[in-house]
Amino acid sequence: MKRIFDIDPWLITTHELNSENKRLQESMTSLGNEYMGMRGMFEETYSGDTHQGIYIGGVWFPDKTRVGWWKNGYPEYFGKAINALNFVKADIYIDDQQIDLARNPFSDFELSLDMKTGVLNRTFAVFGVQVKITRLVSAAMKELMVSHYEFMSLDGVAHRVRFDATIDADVTNEDANYDEQFWQVLAAGHEQQTAFMATQTMPNPFKVPQFTVVARQSFQGGTQQAARKTEKAVTDTFNIEVPAKGQASFEKRVIVTTSRDYDDLTATIAANQHLTEIIQSTTYQELYQAHQDEWAQRWAKADIQIVGDDAAQQGIRFNLFQLFSTYYGNDPRLNIGPKGFTGEKYGGATYWDTEAFAIPVYLGVADPAVTRALLQYRFNQLEGAFHNAKMQGLKGALYPMVTFDGIESHNEWEITFEEIHRNATIAYGIYNYTNITGDHSWFNGYGAQVFYNIARFWADRVHYVTRRDCYMIHGVTGPNEYENNVNNNFYTNWMAKWVLSYAVSHYDEIDKAQQAVLNIESKELAHWQDIVDKMYLPEADIDLHGKKTHIFVQHDTFLDKDLTPIADMPQTIRPINQHWSWDRILRSPYIKQSDTLHAMFYFPDAFTTEEKQQNFDFYEPLTVHESSLSPSVHSVLAADLQMADKAVEMYERAARLDLDNYNNDTADGLHITSMTGSWLAIVQGFAGMRVRENKLYLKPFLPEKWQQYSFRLVFRGRVLEVTVNQKETTVALISGKNLTINLLGADVFLTSK
Repeated sequence: MKRIFDIDPWLITTHELNSENKRLQESMTSLGNEYMGMRGMFEETYSGDTHQGIYIGGVWFPDKTRVGWWKNGYPEYFGKAINALNFVKADIYIDDQQIDLARNPFSDFELSLDMKTGVLNRTFAVFGVQVKITRLVSAAMKELMVSHYEFMSLDGVAHRVRFDATIDADVTNEDANYDEQFWQVLAAGHEQQTAFMATQTMPNPFKVPQFTVVARQSFQGGTQQAARKTEKAVTDTFNIEVPAKGQASFEKRVIVTTSRDYDDLTATIAANQHLTEIIQSTTYQELYQAHQDEWAQRWAKADIQIVGDDAAQQGIRFNLFQLFSTYYGNDPRLNIGPKGFTGEKYGGATYWDTEAFAIPVYLGVADPAVTRALLQYRFNQLEGAFHNAKMQGLKGALYPMVTFDGIESHNEWEITFEEIHRNATIAYGIYNYTNITGDHSWFNGYGAQVFYNIARFWADRVHYVTRRDCYMIHGVTGPNEYENNVNNNFYTNWMAKWVLSYAVSHYDEIDKAQQAVLNIESKELAHWQDIVDKMYLPEADIDLHGKKTHIFVQHDTFLDKDLTPIADMPQTIRPINQHWSWDRILRSPYIKQSDTLHAMFYFPDAFTTEEKQQNFDFYEPLTVHESSLSPSVHSVLAADLQMADKAVEMYERAARLDLDNYNNDTADGLHITSMTGSWLAIVQGFAGMRVRENKLYLKPFLPEKWQQYSFRLVFRGRVLEVTVNQKETTVALISGKNLTINLLGADVFLTSK
C-alpha cells in the first residue's frame, strides 16, 4: 500500500513532485473522454523518468507474434493500442530559461485532478513566475483537448515567456521492440495560424486496416513569432508578456480526427479543419462550461455519496470518474480496455472484464442503450468468434480473450486457449442485461446468435467419459491464472452447464427468424440436455479447522497441494507474482482471484447459504487478490453472507486499489475494468441489490465506519434513490412509473413525488 495523494471527496491532490512516484502520479491523473485520452504527464519538457502516453479509441496495431515454437492455432498477431502522436507537447522558456522541473529549482507545486469538473490542474513557481496549467479532454466535444495556461509574476517584475507548441509524431510504445515505431507522417504544415499533422499506422501483413490520425493545434493569446516543420513535428512559437502585476493567459487547443469516422485522408483533414474553425469563436470559459455540464449530468445519475469516510468516498468517485472517462456508450464500435487510456499494459484491448464487471454497473447508472452497445459489439464480432473456434477445430463461437476486431490476438497459450471460461461470461452478459432490464428483445433477436453459438462451442469442447458416464472439460485455465492446464475446473464446468441449460430452456422463446439462421434440431438440443444432466462437477468433504466441510473443488488435483493459508506465510513474499518464479506460483495453492467462488458471485441464488459459506471459508484464506478484479467479488459474497467486516475490508481494497497502489503496479496504468468493482461492492454487496422474477430486491446494511451512504439506481425506466443511515433505509422514486420493490424482506410500493 502506498498513498501519495491527499484524501478529499472530489479531488486527487498532491503538493509533492517526487521522481520516484512520477509515473504513479501520471497514471492517477489520466484524462479521457472515450474517444481519446492521455496519462497525466507534463506538457512541458521533463527530463526525468516519465511515461508519455496518448491513446485514441479504436486505433491499434497488429504486432507480429510468430516464434520458433509456433503451434497450430496460435493467433497471427498480438493486437495493441499504440501511443499516438504527442499533441500536448510544449517547450516553455521564462526569460530564455527552459522549464524542466526535473532540473529547475521550483516551489509551491500542486497537482490536482478535479473529478467533479473533469479537469487536471497543475501549479508551480519557477524563475519568478507562477505557472498554472488546466487541461481538459472535452466530454462535450469528443475531438477536443485544451491546455490553458496562466502566468503571474511573483517578484514584481515583468517576464517574457517563449512558448513552443508542438505536435510530435516521433513516439514509441513502452513495450516496442528495439524502439520500433508504428506511425508514418502523411502530411503536415501550417495554415491560418494553425498547425496540423496527419499520421498513419505502418502497413501490416494481416489485413488489419491502417488508421489515420490528424491533429491540429490552434491558439488563444500571445504573439506568434515563428512556425517550423521537421520530418516528424510541427511547431508554433509564441511570445507571452507577463506583466509585473496581474497575469497573462495562453491557450493551446487541439482537434483530433481519425479515419475511423471519415472515408479518406482528405476528408479526415477537412473535418479537422472545420471543427477547428467552429471552436475559434468560442471562449475558453464556454468550452470549459460545456465540458463541466456534461460531467454534472453524469454525476447526477451515478454519484455515490458516503458520509463519515472520506477515503471511501474518494475511492468510489475516482473509480467512476476513470470508468466514465474510458467509456460512456457513445460509440458502439468501442469497448473497455483494462487500462483504458492510462497505459499500454494488456494492449488496450477488450477482455471478458466488460461482461463480468462493467455491464452490471452501466445497467445501474446509465441508459440501457449503453449496455446494448456493449452487447452489439460482441454480435458485430461473431464472425471472428467463429474463426477462433475453427482455429481450435471446434464448432460454434469462441469469443477471444483479447481483441480489437473479434479475432483472438493474445499470444500466451495458457491464457488464450485454456482460459475459455470467458466464453460463458459473454453469455452471462446477455443474461444479465435481460434479467435486470426485463427486455428480452436482444436475447430473442441478435443475441440468440451469440448465445446459441457459444452453447455449440461448449457442446463440442466437452468430452464424454464412458467409464463414469459423465462429461468433462480438460486442459483449461480457470479465472485463477496461477494454475494452468488443469482438468475439470469447477467454475468452467459449472458455467458451461449453465449456458447449455439456459439455451435449452429458452430456445422456444427466440424469434423464428433467428431459429431459422441457427438451424438447431431437436437432437442437438437433446444432446445439450444430456450434457447438462451429466456434467461432472468436482466436490469433496474435507476437514476445515476441525469441522467437516463440503466444498466444490477448484479442479481435480487442487486438494493435493500444500494448503497453507497465505496469512501463515511470511508477508515479505507478497505480492507473490513479484517475488516467486512462475513455476513456484503454479505449484502453490494460492489463488490470484475468485475461481470456484466466481460462480456464486454471478449466481448467488443458485447456491445455498451453507454452500457459499463453506466455500468462502475454504478459498478466501488461499486467495492473494493479485488480480484487481478479485476484491470486489469477495466483498459482494461476504456481504451476502453477512460478514460485514470482511465485506468492508474487500471494498476498501477494491475502491482504493489504484489510489493506494495495493498491487504495486499502478505506475503501468490504472485498472479501469476493475474500478467497476467498488460500485458492485456497494450496490450488490452492502445494499444487497438483486433482481428476482422481475422484482428488485434490496437488503442494505451500513458499514460501521460510515454514517450514511446513498446512490441512485436506474431500473426499468425508473430512477431510484437509495439512502442508508444509522436509523433507517429509504428508497425514493425520483422518476418513472410507480413500482413495487422488496426492501429488507417486505414489499414496498413506490410512487414518484
